[in-house]
Amino acid sequence: MYATVMHGPGDVRYERVEDPKILKPTDAILKLSATCICGSDLWPWRGANPIEAPVHMGHEYCGVVVEVGSEVRTVKPGQFVVGSFCLSDNTCPHCQFGFQSSCEQREFMSGAQAPYARVPLADGTLVATREMPDAAMIPHLLAVSDVLGTGWYGAVAADVRQGGTVVVVGDGAVGLMGVMAASQMGAERIIAMSGHESRAKLALDFGATDIVSERGAEGIARVMELTNGVGAASVIEAVGTVGSMAQATGVCRPGGSIGYVGVPHGVSFDGSQMFFKQQRMLGGPAPVRRFLPDLMERVLTGRIQPGKVFDLTLPIAQVAEGYRAMDERRAIKTLLQLDG
Repeated sequence: MYATVMHGPGDVRYERVEDPKILKPTDAILKLSATCICGSDLWPWRGANPIEAPVHMGHEYCGVVVEVGSEVRTVKPGQFVVGSFCLSDNTCPHCQFGFQSSCEQREFMSGAQAPYARVPLADGTLVATREMPDAAMIPHLLAVSDVLGTGWYGAVAADVRQGGTVVVVGDGAVGLMGVMAASQMGAERIIAMSGHESRAKLALDFGATDIVSERGAEGIARVMELTNGVGAASVIEAVGTVGSMAQATGVCRPGGSIGYVGVPHGVSFDGSQMFFKQQRMLGGPAPVRRFLPDLMERVLTGRIQPGKVFDLTLPIAQVAEGYRAMDERRAIKTLLQLDG
C-alpha cells in the first residue's frame, strides 16, 4: 500500500510501504475510514523534533476491523472502532486509575496516515460502535481519537466546573476542543485567546463567551480585566511553548488549576514562582481511552460535532499540501480522504 512517510523537516511523501501485518497476538488491523494531520505532527515537520530515519506518520484513526490476533477478545472483524493515540492494555494499575496514557505497556500509535493500520494492544485501545456509522459521522468520530479526547482531558485536568470561568490558551484544534469540552461541562464563562478570525469564530460556535486577541502581557492584562482582577479558576494550555505557558500561569488565579496538554518545547519552571503562585497543574498525554465511550456516545447522539474543526479536506495523496497548509496556518486541521 501507500502511506505517509516523513523523511526530514518539510519532507513528507506518500509512498509505497509494506502492508501492515499482525505481529503480536494482541494486534488488530484496521481499514481506516478517514485519517488526519495533528498539530503535533508539525514539530518534526518544522525540525523541532529530530528525525534520524524515515518515520511513518499518523496517530488519529477510526475504521473497520479486518483482522485480529489470536488473543484479541473485545473487537472482531467487521466492527467499526475508534482508538486512542496512546495504546494501552486498559488493565494495569495506571489504566485502572484512569491514566491509560501511562499504561505499563504503553505505546504510541503510528502509521495511521494510510489506508490500513496495525493497532497494538487492540483489546485495551479500541472501542466499537454498536452499528456502522454513516459517512457524515466519520469526521466527528475521527476527532474523538485524539484532538477531542485531548481537549477534554485538558478541561478535566483544569478542573472545569459547572458555572465556572475558563481560559483557553491556544486556538489550534486542541484548544478549540478544549472550548467545546468546557462548554459541555457547564462552564459559565469561557475566554478563548485567539488572534485569528476564523478560529475565533469557531471558538464562539463551540461555546466561547469571550475572545481575547492580545498575547503576552497585554493578553494577561485583558483577561484580568475581564475577570475583575481575579483570574480564572480553570486554564487549559494547548500549545506547549514558553509563551503559552507563561500566559496560562499569568491568567490562573491562586488556587486555580492549569490543564496543560500542549506538547512542551523549551518550557521550564521556576520553583519559587510555582510555590508562590499556588496553582495546581496536571497534564501530559491525554488518557483518551478513559473518555472514548462517553465522547463517542455524545457524537453518535448528535450532542457535539467536533469534526467541524476540520477546515481542509484533501485526498491522502496530497498529504504534503495538508502539512504545508497547517504549517502556514491556512488550515486549522486537515482531514485526509481515503479511497473506497
